[in-house]
Amino acid sequence: MKKLLITFSSLLFLFLLAGCNTIEGKAVGLSIIYGIMAVFSLLLLVLYCCLTIKKEPWFLALFSSVLIVNVGYLALAVSSTLAEALWANRISYLGSVCLPLSMLMIILNVCKVKSRKWGTLLLICFSAFVLFIAITPGYLDIYYREVSLEILDGVSTLQKIYGPWHFLYYIYLFSYFGLMIVAIAYSIAQKRLESTGHAAILTIAVFVNIGVWLMEQFVDINFEILSVSYVITEMFLLGLHILLKEQARRITNIGTSDNINITDELLPVQSPDNPSSTLTADTTIPSTDEEMYNQFIAGIASLTPTELSIFRFYLDQKSTKEIMVMLNIKENTLKFHNKNIYGKLGVSSRKQLVSIAQKINY
Repeated sequence: MKKLLITFSSLLFLFLLAGCNTIEGKAVGLSIIYGIMAVFSLLLLVLYCCLTIKKEPWFLALFSSVLIVNVGYLALAVSSTLAEALWANRISYLGSVCLPLSMLMIILNVCKVKSRKWGTLLLICFSAFVLFIAITPGYLDIYYREVSLEILDGVSTLQKIYGPWHFLYYIYLFSYFGLMIVAIAYSIAQKRLESTGHAAILTIAVFVNIGVWLMEQFVDINFEILSVSYVITEMFLLGLHILLKEQARRITNIGTSDNINITDELLPVQSPDNPSSTLTADTTIPSTDEEMYNQFIAGIASLTPTELSIFRFYLDQKSTKEIMVMLNIKENTLKFHNKNIYGKLGVSSRKQLVSIAQKINY
């Protein structure tokens, strides 16, 4: 799958060069590029459906949205009448409105931020309302006060004077981009992402689209650069999705072979001389156990942030279910972390871990 994505990226670059340089005539060149984007969008959708056993609904929505957007851009470029151009514009807005919603839900899933059903429903209703306003040109003058068709060098574009409700689309986009950034920042702060690389990929995907959209607003370009950035974005997210799936598969395989029982009850460690009291820092550690305690102390320093959190939860007498809820992880993932923690600390169970920690008064 990774090789296919690399191949697709290379072909995309070569086709763009061909469309811009080897085709004579601006009209033909732009039409070719829009056509290439539409074909690539379709191929990526088919590729995802064919190579993914368990389909993610929001990924299907994202890939479909990018395809619809690029089909709309292509249809607009070759439109010969205002009515055709307006319908092409409506098609592109259908994809453009659905795309930020899909992208946000994918990022929330990757960042392990749960979205409540009422929140998702509210976002869908908001998107539907914005779409309704955006497709009114030709019927109402609230989104475009005036609109006309201009054909320059064979390329059709809409000349628009924005209406009083056009600002709503800006609010829509900034709201979604803002939520994406907040979700990424929150997951980084809570250490919910497995690596900074994942955070970087998500951040780049968001800011590339923000940058391209802002450039289109302030620079007079007779080409919808978003058609390209959308394809790049879905390739970014698909690549990250594949990485996370592969990582989860490896963790599951390790977890299923882990025979460590993570449901051990935590018991207070008592002094052999006085069963009613726990050992303190003044307790003398037998020389025969000195090596074990040194490994334990050195192992604490080598724990990852997630492993250190689990270690502290064990010392706080948290149950297995409580830890899984607080870290938003599954039992197999906790088993995987346990195996790493026990190996680094030189213990074989949670009970022994807590016992040694109390003996050294950690």
